[in-house]
Amino acid sequence: MEKFDYFGFEAYNFKFDGLNAKIIKPNVKPNGKWVYKTEYFTAFPETQNEFLNRGYHLAYNENFTRWAPDSDLVRKGEFIKYISKEFGLSEKCIPIGMSCGGLYACKTAAMFPELIDVLYLDAPVMNLLSCPCDSGVGSSGLFDEYYRVMKISKSELLSYRDNPIDKMDILLKNDIPVVLVAGGSDVVVPYEENGAILEKYYKENGGRISVHIKPECGHHPHGLDDVKLIVDEIEKFSSENVK
Repeated sequence: MEKFDYFGFEAYNFKFDGLNAKIIKPNVKPNGKWVYKTEYFTAFPETQNEFLNRGYHLAYNENFTRWAPDSDLVRKGEFIKYISKEFGLSEKCIPIGMSCGGLYACKTAAMFPELIDVLYLDAPVMNLLSCPCDSGVGSSGLFDEYYRVMKISKSELLSYRDNPIDKMDILLKNDIPVVLVAGGSDVVVPYEENGAILEKYYKENGGRISVHIKPECGHHPHGLDDVKLIVDEIEKFSSENVK
């Protein structure tokens, strides 16, 4: 492992399955819990840093692509198990899923619900017909990239049933709580076509969810001005005991 400084926290770079990975340790007494940034590690770090300030570890591993193919999801499950065992942390993690990181967080949770404590989703991609396909009100301009790496056409996406919105029943069945943040003016990942579907489903079916909509905000910035509010709500939802 290669040691480096992360905002004053002790951090290490290493390889997992041939790709880059990171583990960051809190400066205060560790509480045995950890958060998992599923994509865009350096983007909008305020929330993940607040977790570190409260005694959580922070982990990340590089993805093959940001569009969450099944092979990458399997590797994410193995990574969660590895971090838990290698560093003596909780068997369950708290994914931080921003944008396409939300796509990863939701699909990982659906594949490995036993490894997930609480989901933090921020402007999450949950409906590929919306983003990257832009078949609704959005305008992401990302479909060419998506098709290049996933080889799934727009016509095939019409009958695609592996979106996060197709897996909401799994999240609900396993009582996985959600803290959801989104911009009400997002045209890259429109809330009404993505996160709002999860919000409606959870609320209609008794799921545990907290929602924060920023009316004038677009896709960026992620998070809230007061990130402590997000972490407070996640901690209230958490089923894990401090070790």
